[in-house]
Amino acid sequence: MTVLPYKDQNKGKKDQVATMFDNISPRYDLLNHLLSLGIDVLWRKEAIKMLKKRKPQPQLLLDVATGTGDFAMEALVLAPDKIIGVDISAGMLEVGRQKIKKQGLEDRIEMIQADSENLPFEDNMFDAAIVAFGVRNFEDLKKGLREMNRVLKPGGVVTILEFSRMRTFPLKQLFNFYFKHILPRIGKMISKDQSAYTYLPESVQAFPDGTDFLKILEETGYTKTEWKSLTFGVSAIYVASK
Repeated sequence: MTVLPYKDQNKGKKDQVATMFDNISPRYDLLNHLLSLGIDVLWRKEAIKMLKKRKPQPQLLLDVATGTGDFAMEALVLAPDKIIGVDISAGMLEVGRQKIKKQGLEDRIEMIQADSENLPFEDNMFDAAIVAFGVRNFEDLKKGLREMNRVLKPGGVVTILEFSRMRTFPLKQLFNFYFKHILPRIGKMISKDQSAYTYLPESVQAFPDGTDFLKILEETGYTKTEWKSLTFGVSAIYVASK
């Protein structure tokens, strides 16, 4: 079943996701850190550590669904020559470009508006690809994963950070209550978008996480797959090679 942000609209998921992120882009970073209690920063650091273990270190890196560029900026610790971030939302990219400009990183990170399922790059171009909380929003998950595989060099690595479903009692019950009842109210109040933070828990519940996602990675051309659960299962890191 396809989970949509705006159930009263006739647009497809891709268009709805772009609209949703345009709407919440001015408050996206604030909400990310507030609603996760800042743990999302640690998750990104851990994901980059896992990528760093795979050799060789990437010189040209692609950040898919880059949003406001937080994952791209975290990946600078790998000392790549260049990071290209792509996102479908013009609003998110504009916030990201302002952050990059403020930190004087324009020569190291480039932000491009593009569809993650139809990447505007040649085959075998990137040493590595990263995605933080983005694959869950793909209209066609397998198509998006195959596109990343296509633009990776042979032996290239993909690192994906994504929300997952908690399964341990009673943490599962407590977190689900927060995720379904508290988080949407805070998100609506701050972002002014009624649907965005209702879509978040619904899309997480529908996402094939854990070993199910590893199987999908393998089906879409990846090898040497591994995953690591974070913070009692709230999120997970997936790493695979082309």
